[in-house]
Amino acid sequence: MKLKRGFVQIYTGNGKGKTTAAIGLAVRAAGAGLEVYFGQFAKGMKSSEHGSLAKFPNIRVKQFGRSCFIGKKPDAEDMEFAQKGFDEIKTAVASGEYDVVILDEIMAANKYNLVSVEEVLGIIESKPASVELVLTGRNADPRLIRAADLVTEMKEVKHYYKKGVTARVGIEK
Repeated sequence: MKLKRGFVQIYTGNGKGKTTAAIGLAVRAAGAGLEVYFGQFAKGMKSSEHGSLAKFPNIRVKQFGRSCFIGKKPDAEDMEFAQKGFDEIKTAVASGEYDVVILDEIMAANKYNLVSVEEVLGIIESKPASVELVLTGRNADPRLIRAADLVTEMKEVKHYYKKGVTARVGIEK
């Protein structure tokens, strides 16, 4: 099954749920028989979602990072991982093999200058019409927001992290 028309979606904001929303969309698409490519930037650690997504033969998950460096300065190896990953994403988008391509935490890659906003805009402009492109991460650049067809902002109203609760297996990781 191929999509007749693919759009560009952005999940951004300071609230929890951006990756979770993208995973939900990936599962829905896979359930409909679509082929999904789920690329994670700025993440190299395994999370519970990997076990779930691995159960779907039509979802391919790749990580383009060593570990989470958020709050620290990425090094040359982080840059290399991100650039190789972005090249792989460009190939996946152009290949026609995937109906949905997700760039999880691409905004973090933008923030830390691992992948430029111009490079992401290039993928948006060149994507085949039938490919759904999903971008996640805090602080979406206004140029990406203008180029998108759908933008959802997750807004933190209250979070138990502020009470010292760390990431829990199966819920946040």
